[in-house]
Amino acid sequence: MSTVFYNGPLAPAAAAQGAAVAQFFIPATASLQERRPRTLKHGDTFAVFDHNADVLSGPGSPEGIFHRDTRYLSHLYLTINGKRPMLLSSTLRDDNAMLTCDLTNPDLFDENGKLILSHDLIHLRRSRFLWNGACHERLTVKNYDEQPRHVRLEISFAADFDDLFEVRGTKRTRKGQHLPAVIGRGHIDLAYVGLDRMRRSTRLSFDPLPDELGSGHVIYDLQLAPHETRSLFMEIACDPAGSSKPSYRSFFFALRDARRALRASSSRAASIVTSNEIFNEVARRSVSDLYMLMTDTPEGPYPYAGVPWFSTVFGRDALITAMETLWLDPAIARGVLGYLAANQATELDPSSDAEPGKILHELRCGEMAELGEVPFRRYYGSIDSTPLFVMLAGAYLRRTDDLATIARLLPHIEAALVWIEEYGDRDGDGFVEYGRLTEEGLLNQGWKDSQDSVFHADGTLAKGPIAIAEVQAYVYGAWQAAAETFRRLDQTERAASLFAQAESFRQKFDTSFFDGEIGTYVLALDGDKRPCRVRSSNAGHALFTGIAYPERAGVVARTLMTGSSFCGWGIRTIPSTEARYNPMSYHNGSIWPHDNALIASGLARYGFRGDAARIFEGLFTASTYIDLRRLPELFCGMPRQRARGPTFYPVACSPQAWAAAAPLSLIQACLGLEFDPQALQISFNEPQLPAFVDEITLRHLLVGGEVADVAIRRSGQNVVVDVLERSGNIRILATS
Repeated sequence: MSTVFYNGPLAPAAAAQGAAVAQFFIPATASLQERRPRTLKHGDTFAVFDHNADVLSGPGSPEGIFHRDTRYLSHLYLTINGKRPMLLSSTLRDDNAMLTCDLTNPDLFDENGKLILSHDLIHLRRSRFLWNGACHERLTVKNYDEQPRHVRLEISFAADFDDLFEVRGTKRTRKGQHLPAVIGRGHIDLAYVGLDRMRRSTRLSFDPLPDELGSGHVIYDLQLAPHETRSLFMEIACDPAGSSKPSYRSFFFALRDARRALRASSSRAASIVTSNEIFNEVARRSVSDLYMLMTDTPEGPYPYAGVPWFSTVFGRDALITAMETLWLDPAIARGVLGYLAANQATELDPSSDAEPGKILHELRCGEMAELGEVPFRRYYGSIDSTPLFVMLAGAYLRRTDDLATIARLLPHIEAALVWIEEYGDRDGDGFVEYGRLTEEGLLNQGWKDSQDSVFHADGTLAKGPIAIAEVQAYVYGAWQAAAETFRRLDQTERAASLFAQAESFRQKFDTSFFDGEIGTYVLALDGDKRPCRVRSSNAGHALFTGIAYPERAGVVARTLMTGSSFCGWGIRTIPSTEARYNPMSYHNGSIWPHDNALIASGLARYGFRGDAARIFEGLFTASTYIDLRRLPELFCGMPRQRARGPTFYPVACSPQAWAAAAPLSLIQACLGLEFDPQALQISFNEPQLPAFVDEITLRHLLVGGEVADVAIRRSGQNVVVDVLERSGNIRILATS
């Protein structure tokens, strides 16, 4: 992520290196976990509301309606007779299609202190969803009293049009111009012209016509008969193309289309049902979050990284998300590969850390990005996206046998391989290093991109260029994937050369990165080629790609699963034995679900399926303590204690695509699930069920155009695989 999290003074070592701590930081002034916001997303629009469905923005608050990296609505507040309604419930549908908040009136008094309306007589229900750049709401009001009641509903609103990076904490010395509000019949337009000369506008429309509509509020005076229900409709449109009027019909037509679109996209995925009802909730939420974060592009579906701070294109995040879900829905990988290929760098541009063949890191559309106040308009500052792109292309081919897509991608795969050798290896030592091309770029460019995430055993920050351990593992994976791709395309000489290159690289990595004294691979090599002799979760990625020699795998697995690293909830980014360990830090002791999912896949690859199941159990149990059963971007690495849940990280994004995909990936790792489309075969290699489940049923498993439904059941000490249904000549194999 392009984020520096910071809530303390800069360490002297970091200051000496000129680490730009305040570049793009998110201030830890308001805990998202404390607020437990409700989020919606569709396309390039997302919204963050509080439990009442209000927007109460303030320092550090992510609340609002955002469109293309700008906050189009910064305040929304409903009152009944001047008082805030009391919350009854606040729920998202299982498919994330709609937020529903049930509210009621508090005790209401006149100016003399006389009670004029007892609590719980007026029920309000706010039903809200996003569709095509607009937020649609139906507010129903019902009088449960035995006598008529007068109710005054007021909704106040404002639009600050702050850039997302301003909301995240970046200060600006100059701003554009807010235009006067334009009030029409039943609607109001709020607009802003930025320094980039772009006009951004928000239209709030109401039906029926309100009794009063001002520049910052709307009032309805309702006379409600006993048990009468009234419905009010509101639409908040970002940059509306034309005039529209909210109504009962428009609300339900838009809701119908939104739900159909969600169903159509998620119907591609295999379905998961288990014997554990709580895990079924986790799986449903994971799938729903994944497809809510999906955005349709001309190249196919693309998962945006996460809400609120990363609801945009990220290369690394989408590539890993696609790998985690490749068994479930290969169309995600095809869309990610197509989009990133279309946006691959073709020339050298130091201001965006772009080099020919490099794969995109981040894309932003807001005013600050357009003006160059942040470098992320089209930014290439990640060291791992390019080898991950080649890895995913190879994995997609193995999963689907879709040679036509790979043939179209071949020039981009070739360009990525050239980048790895010519630009990725900065000093010609054979390893891939990172170092920003300008002072505005990201200091650390691996997935752990905090300013203090790469250090030596004594805690001293490493100086670049830095060769981080997992990136070398990805490079090995890229050579292997490219070799297999060229073999399938009948380019045998090129394939043989790449296989040899991969094996040579593997030996070099083992010599330079494995450290027998610490029992794992070192975190990185610094600019002087000194090893950062630090135990870390990064080493687990060497298992994920297969670069680890089998004789090293057991040692690395034991180190990862020791009590200083595996805390019961998952594997910490940095174990408690290391100098910079802090369970509350972003990258130096926290637990990231996606990191654990990749490590679990690596453990399973080398036969440590029991350890993978332990990781699965830890993350699942953590999810049972989390709102909506939704795994967040990360949580703190405090030790697991009996009858207590995990400790939350205050500004973790939720939902986050690669975290949502983690439980889905863990299913594959534990079951040893593999696909061979050429042989029309699905394999379960030494399947193991985690302790919390006795049966998993997978339906609509697709391979080579054929479909199978399979049940995996515990039977005494064994796990058996039953074929429930299959089409064509598909074969199901299970090995124990």
